[in-house]
Amino acid sequence: MVAGSRLDVISRQLEQQHLVMVPTSATDDDVRPAPGGGRGTLTVLDNRTGKRYTIEVSDGGVINASALKQIKAGGDGVGLRAYDPGYTNTTAVISRISYIDGDKGILRYRGYPIEELAERGHFLEVAYLTLFGDLPVASHLATFQEAVMRHTDLAPSVEACVAALAPDAHPMSVLLVGLCALGATHPEANPALAGQAVYKTREMQDKQIVRLLAKVPTLAALAYHKLSGRRPTPPNQRLGYTENFLYMLDGGNSGGAYRPNPKLVRALDIMFILHAEHEMNCSTAAARHLASSGVDVYTVMTGAVGALYGPLHGGANEAVLRMLQRIGKVENIPAFIAGVKAKKEKLFGFGHRVYRNFDPRATIIKEVAEEVFAIAGRDPMIDVAKALQDAALGDEYFVSRKLYPNVDFYSGLVYRAMGFPPQFFTVLFAIPRIVGYCAHWRESLADPDTKILRPQQDYRGVWLRHFEPIEQRKPATGDEADTLVPLPASNAYHRRVAGKNWQ
Repeated sequence: MVAGSRLDVISRQLEQQHLVMVPTSATDDDVRPAPGGGRGTLTVLDNRTGKRYTIEVSDGGVINASALKQIKAGGDGVGLRAYDPGYTNTTAVISRISYIDGDKGILRYRGYPIEELAERGHFLEVAYLTLFGDLPVASHLATFQEAVMRHTDLAPSVEACVAALAPDAHPMSVLLVGLCALGATHPEANPALAGQAVYKTREMQDKQIVRLLAKVPTLAALAYHKLSGRRPTPPNQRLGYTENFLYMLDGGNSGGAYRPNPKLVRALDIMFILHAEHEMNCSTAAARHLASSGVDVYTVMTGAVGALYGPLHGGANEAVLRMLQRIGKVENIPAFIAGVKAKKEKLFGFGHRVYRNFDPRATIIKEVAEEVFAIAGRDPMIDVAKALQDAALGDEYFVSRKLYPNVDFYSGLVYRAMGFPPQFFTVLFAIPRIVGYCAHWRESLADPDTKILRPQQDYRGVWLRHFEPIEQRKPATGDEADTLVPLPASNAYHRRVAGKNWQ
């Protein structure tokens, strides 16, 4: 569905409908239970040596990993360490930004349930809350919105970097290039050039935050129209944040008169709220990791967005649609389900690393999705998705593994119904998540415990060997022998080297 017809259909039919948010049953406890049982001590008996150790447990129910270093049993003299691939039970930071209880399906930004924020707030209001800790009063919100919207234009050098990319460049690649280019246009905000104390002032921190919040949607519009072959409409700072984004996509040659349908704006605004922040996920951890080195904030954002690009993270909603397209028809679902069980197929959009019950965002998006589907019509992929959901939820294999539809499953369907191509879905995830990244970057700058992140490793390689001259070496053999695999040259290369003086 092209953008014009998408908006025409939704504009006509939304006049008669309203998006109704149905709150989920998230727990509303006034007092937080003691995390992990709360403060105390842990007594460790090392059966290797017979020694006992007392380790402090904090109010947060965590131990200081460095306390394990005292537990030694000879050998190389190195103390005990914890092996935790994927950081499944490692607390790396103390944060006050968002809270998740995966078993109960709870997500809160600064203590506010996501259901309330999606139902009653709008995106910049929630962004302010996420960044600064409290919902803004009217004057503070007006100041914040004005500061963001007046920074929406891009420097010509940034646009030139994007223009230099191939016409079929993936929109996330375009966004990543744009973020790198943004950093190059602000040398005064680069610690490598302006000194490591450059972010000591709130003014310098907040200036970069409003720049990023403002310019990422504009970069996203460039990425969108890189696909369409058209130029985006220049930003209009008099519009709201989400409204301006859709205006840049669909304003065309209206001479500034075009306005996106307000109910469509609200639907996308809710999607942005739901994706603004999600605690210490892969890409946010990448942002914290990069920030610990003291690098500039634009490189931090680029690294985080790069992590988001992955199909196991933010790219999962794109992967969902490609999976559905691969299935093709409802009657193909039994064979696909059998393939998943046999580990021959990958099921995207089900299950979550944190949520072991249900994803509260998915519950909210499902309500938005039903509204959008009723307006924009149903296509075969929606029927395939519904049938796949029903098949999985009715199968003990998936239920016993707590593989329920997550935010990626439903968000991809909403974005498809709104006319966005699958390769643009992760960009729609990145736009609001910049808020969460900036909040964590800002929090890390003030955290007295912040150190450059340097995890340990469990080395299992060859212990020691000595250098041999090349003529005395023998090829490695055995199951662990490794070398470069054959990389066939292209026909264009063979054509080139068949000529004379090709170098």
